[in-house]
Order: sequence, then structure tokens, then C-alpha cells
Amino acid sequence: MEAEQSVPETPDARDAYLVVREGNSWRDIFRLSPAQVMTIGRATTNRIVLRDELCSRNHCELYRNGATWVVRDLGSRNGTTVNGGPVVGERELESGDLIQIGPYELGFTFNLGEPFPQKDAPQDINESDTALSLDVVDPKSTERPEIVHRARSSRYRMQETGAVSGPDRTQSELASLYRLALDMGAATSAKELSEVVLSGLRGGINFDIGAVLLLPKAVEDAAQASQLSVVAYSARGESPYHMVSNYLSTQVLSTREAILARDVRDDARISERDALGEVRADSVICAPIQLGSLIHGLVHLYCTDPERPFQPEDLEFTIAVADQMAVALRNLKEKESLARGLDRIRTDYEALRQQLQAESHIVGQSSEIEELRSAIARFAPTNATVLIRGESGVGKELVAQAIHFSSDRKSRPFCTMNCAALAESLLESELFGHEKGAFTGATERKIGKFEQANKGTLFLDEVGEMSLGIQAKFLRVLEGHPFERVGGRTRIEVDVRVVAATNRNLEREVERGTFRKDLYFRLHVVEITVTPLRKRRSDIPILAEFFLQNSARKTGRQVVGFTRGAQDALMTYDWPGNVRELQNVVERAVILCAGDHVREEDIRLTALRTPRSDPSMNVIDEPSRDISLESLEKAHILATLERTNWNMTRAAEILGIERSTLYQKLKRYDARRRVR
Repeated sequence: MEAEQSVPETPDARDAYLVVREGNSWRDIFRLSPAQVMTIGRATTNRIVLRDELCSRNHCELYRNGATWVVRDLGSRNGTTVNGGPVVGERELESGDLIQIGPYELGFTFNLGEPFPQKDAPQDINESDTALSLDVVDPKSTERPEIVHRARSSRYRMQETGAVSGPDRTQSELASLYRLALDMGAATSAKELSEVVLSGLRGGINFDIGAVLLLPKAVEDAAQASQLSVVAYSARGESPYHMVSNYLSTQVLSTREAILARDVRDDARISERDALGEVRADSVICAPIQLGSLIHGLVHLYCTDPERPFQPEDLEFTIAVADQMAVALRNLKEKESLARGLDRIRTDYEALRQQLQAESHIVGQSSEIEELRSAIARFAPTNATVLIRGESGVGKELVAQAIHFSSDRKSRPFCTMNCAALAESLLESELFGHEKGAFTGATERKIGKFEQANKGTLFLDEVGEMSLGIQAKFLRVLEGHPFERVGGRTRIEVDVRVVAATNRNLEREVERGTFRKDLYFRLHVVEITVTPLRKRRSDIPILAEFFLQNSARKTGRQVVGFTRGAQDALMTYDWPGNVRELQNVVERAVILCAGDHVREEDIRLTALRTPRSDPSMNVIDEPSRDISLESLEKAHILATLERTNWNMTRAAEILGIERSTLYQKLKRYDARRRVR
């Protein structure tokens, strides 16, 4: 069996570097960017400036062509050579190649740990004539920066340093980066993250003082990068941290390149700008914290030991840590944004819950209302299923809310569902949810009302309108069995208290076979009947005043009460639509009234015959003949439709039901408009 051959790493998958040698010393390291052309020459417009008369103003350039890096001579006077051979046009580069430009040699490599050939004897080079500087500039800027990176007597020799290099150091740094990434991910604030970063850097780099400086917010344009602030710093002993100069930070942020400067204590210009003379710094590392096009800040380190200056490996390790920190900062800001959003949602939910709780209190002082309050107080603390009965518009949902907010589930969801508002297939989806693709139009998973109301209360209005198929599945959930979403196979268990309401005669529906008997007994654990408004007239003026104040507050109208005529009109009307109709009449009157009191002419009552003058309603109050509730309801609906000329919207409003409910009742009664 043949051994597997390792596939060599392609150059385009690795970082490339240019190491400059002046005399017999390897000195400056440049990280090559695939997206930029590295220009070299004597003119200050170049990215690498070589101050020697043997160099042309625009001597040569390096750039990546596909998967390879190439060097091209720009018609220089003295030419460019690679490994001693002249460059004619373009020349592909390989790791370890030496580019000669005048007295300078530039080594091209993919691995800073690989040694370059040393010269046999040192050459005397006049530093004043051949001083090399790194002019890192913003290509959009018209002003030329001063020298940022300068070394007069470099001590950095890649083969003479005692630093660990090669695979051993690489493996050690990878392990350190892995552990550091885990620690970064656990940080909960920018300050904690910065402290973790400095601690990790100290474990891999010999620095005396270091700091993490962040911008108020990440920016794309370096021109917007301002107000860097020190988030955390680390120092040996009691040494103070001196803020990085505007000059150095501007160069790093504008070029998005890290800088390594050595022997800076002998450079008056850098020491003056960075106050490094006070701490006798020998070398400095400044690396941007960036992710994609966003800049978050920078890492600033300096060393005061001339015998152990920063090495290229230290720069690369700092860059790797800074890049990882940028990822951690982005994740941290996303977490903070989600936390703030969650706090807002919780605040809004609590405000809505308190508002709903305030609006759910029962208004009235009649004996019927007192009995209702007493029943709610008895039943609410239990988990028993409650069946609320009463005419349409009496406030059955308000009673359900009062039960919920008087129970131990008051801090949990209160969900409502009108069982008559949807077709059977949609009703099942609303109650139990559905999976993506369960039916046409199911483009994503939907959580049903039962799951939404878990640990809380589910109010089912007009429960008598459920089909027999839905009733069977509904019954199983009520009995504590798990259910499945439509189109799903996952069994879901919930803890929901069900409060149901109906204005139908469920007993008669059971006899007719349209309502399951076992479901009826399951719902009929606790029954609360809400008295219609016409049977508790003493509550009419109290409710009217309550609705008037709410409407005036919401609309901004300066309405303070009712005239005597308006009060009499409210008291003499029988309110077939009950409390809902009274609320609508008062709200309409507040909008229509011209003064500060609602007048009698502002009260707009319906033409619907009141229960006292309706013979069919007399049958309810004082039965004189045998008649079923279904026949009575059918006759009442047809009479209302005839008076409204079969205007479904108007008839539904008068009857106090939804228009969809009206259509379902007409279908059940097989009632049609008579053709005249």
C-alpha cells in the first residue's frame, strides 16, 4: 500500500512577505496584499521608499497574477535583478528569491521562518545616504506622511536571533491561538475581551507595555476613525502606558497594515510623537483590529529591552490575535444587540401585559357583577377548564382575561382564538401549528396557539363552531395527550389552561350530533354565565361613563359627561348587542358631539327591535309556546337581514357577531334570501 502524498500548499492560500536587507542586516518586513500593487522606488509616492541615488524614482513593482507573485521592472535606470539575473518585463517569484535594487536586497518568502543567504562580509553603507523608511500612505491622500518605520542600527538578524522559529514555534502559536480564541468567545464585554487579548499576547510575546485601543464604533472609512480610547492595558511593574501617537495610529488604520519598528528610542521623530523617550522603548508593534472592511481599533505593544527586540514572528502572532479579536468583537456586539432587543421586547411585553391587565377588570356594581367577580375569584386560582356562556357582546373575553390575570399563570402568555373565524383546515393549523410544506402556502414552520400559550391560558371563543374532526384532536390535547403539528411527526406536549366561550346551546348541539358529548363534559368542568346588559341596567351609566373617559383620552376630545337626555336614552334602550354595542355607541357619540357633553342627538342607536318588543325574545323571558333555540336564532337572523336589505356587514354588526360567523350560521340553517 503506497503512502499518501501530502499536497503542497498553493501560494495563493498563504501570506507573502518582502524582507528588506540593507548592508548585512535583514531589517524591514512588509506583508504583501493580493489586492494591492507594492510599488518600490525613490519617490515618496511608492509604498516602499528606497533613498539611494542608484534607485529610480519608480523602480519596480510586485503584484499577484493569478496564483503567483511577479516582479516587473518599470524601466529603471540601473535595472532590477532576481537572484543575480536581470528582470526583463515580468518575472515570477518563488519563496526564497532575492530581489536586488541598488545597494538593497529584498527577500521574497511565504514563511518568515525560512532563512535567507547571508553575505560573506559586511558592507559599509552610509546610513544618511541609504536610510530606508516605510512610507505607509493612504492612496487617496495628497499629503505625504513623515517617516514611520526607520532603523539606523538594526539588531534584527533572522539567523542570529535566539528566538524560536520554524515548525515548533508555529505549532506552539497555533495552540496558543486556539486556547485564546476560546477565551475570547467567553468574554462578555469589550473590556474583558481586551484583557483576555493582552493576557494571550503576553504568553506569546515578550513585551513590556501593551494596550488595546478601540473606536466608539467600527468604521469602513479610515478617515472616520477617530477618538481611539484605551480599553485595557498591561505593563510589567508600575510602568505607565503612553498613548499611541496620532501619526502612527493614522498610518496603521489608513493602510490597514501592521507596523513593526525597532531602535525607535534613537529616532527623535518617533520618540517625540509617541513619548517613547520616557520609557526608553526599543521596538514597537502596532496592528489594526479589522474584519473585512470594518476597522474596530488597534493593538499597541512596545518593548524596552534592546537585547530582545520584537521579531517578525511577534508581528505575525500579533496580527493573528488582532484578527481573531475582530471576530470576537463582532460576535460580542451581535450578542449585545440581541440582548438589547430582548430587553426592549421584555419591556414592551410587560407594558402590554400591564395594560391588558388594567383593561381586563370588570366594571359594574350590580349584584350580577358582584356574583361574577366572586366566581372568578373562586375559579381563577385553579387549573380547571372554564366554560363561559352568555349572549354575544356581554364580555366573555373580558371574563377570560380576568380569570387569567387572577391566576398563577398571569405572567405567562394569554392567547385568544375565534373558532368561527377560520375554515376547518386553517383552524387546525392555527391551533396546532404546521410544518413547512405541509400544504399549499405553508412556506415555513408555524407555531400553533397551543404552543404559544404553553404555561399560560388559551381562550377559545365560539368553541361550538368547531367541526367534529377538530373536536376529536382538541379533546385529546385537553386530556393531556401530546399532539403533532400539521404535516409533522414530532410529538409536542404543552401545559395550557383552556377557557372556552360560546353563545350556543351546547346541550342541543350534543343532541343533534354536531358537538361531541365527551368534549362537552370535558369543557363543562366550571361554568360561568355572564348576564346580559338589559338585565342589569344599574351598570349602564357606570359602563357608559367608563367608555366615555377612555374614548376622550384616546381621541383627545374634551368631553366630560352626558346630558340628562343622553342618559335617559341610554337607560331606556335594551341593548341587544350588550356591552359591545354600548361601547361602540359611546365612542361614536364622543367623536360626534360638538360640546363638552354628549347630547341625546349624539346617541345613534340601531333600528333593531329591542328584546322587549321582539316577540321571539318574549319567548325567552316568559315562554308561552314550545320553540327551539335554533329556530329562534334563525328567525332573529333572517329578520335582521331583511331589515338591513341583506347587508351582511351591517347585519353582523347589529347581531354582534363576525361576518364569517353569520355566513356559517346561514349555511347551517340552509337559509337563503327570498326572491321577490
